[in-house]
Amino acid sequence: MVIDTPRPARARSAEEKNRRRDDILRAAERLWTTTTYADLSMNQVAREARLAKGTLYLYFDTKEELFLALLSEHLHAWITRTAELLQERQPRTPQQVSDALLDSSETLTPLRRLLVLLGTVLERNVRPELATEFRRDLDAQLGRLVEHMPYSPATTLRILRHLYAVAIGWQQFSESLPGLDPATGEPLRDSQWTFQSEFELVLRAVVDRLAAADS
Repeated sequence: MVIDTPRPARARSAEEKNRRRDDILRAAERLWTTTTYADLSMNQVAREARLAKGTLYLYFDTKEELFLALLSEHLHAWITRTAELLQERQPRTPQQVSDALLDSSETLTPLRRLLVLLGTVLERNVRPELATEFRRDLDAQLGRLVEHMPYSPATTLRILRHLYAVAIGWQQFSESLPGLDPATGEPLRDSQWTFQSEFELVLRAVVDRLAAADS
């Protein structure tokens, strides 16, 4: 019989530390697919990552700090993907801009769920300096998108703020108020419910209106 023992407490090299940190993030992400945030504990994350609980705290002081790091990772990935898409397509019309933003935002349910946490539990429960660092890093990352959009920086940031608000709004709605089956009028199961069509409708309207005001 194979005994699943914890790994050694200390990762010595920078590469080992980065790999250990990534293992922790992946463990938390796996658990979050079947466990609510409120019920998920650092003990569970440590067991999933095959680490002693004390080792986990060498990397993250709290569950909120862990999930803020996970959010940062997902945001960086989305911003990189979106910047590359904008650079490749060089959109000029509102429709082209909306197409690029929608294409870069497909299959982003984990990011949307993390953004919901950001406004409800993460920032208010982490150290103030960590929350400030997160915001500064996010502002710097968003600057990569501003330079590839065909609008003024102020208009681009307004579009991105609306994208954020619409995304988390529909995510919260889809989690708490499932849609109705048009044939039966019965609530749809979570797996059947999607806000994509409504999300697209609102985003296109926002881009059209703000682009017209920018011209």
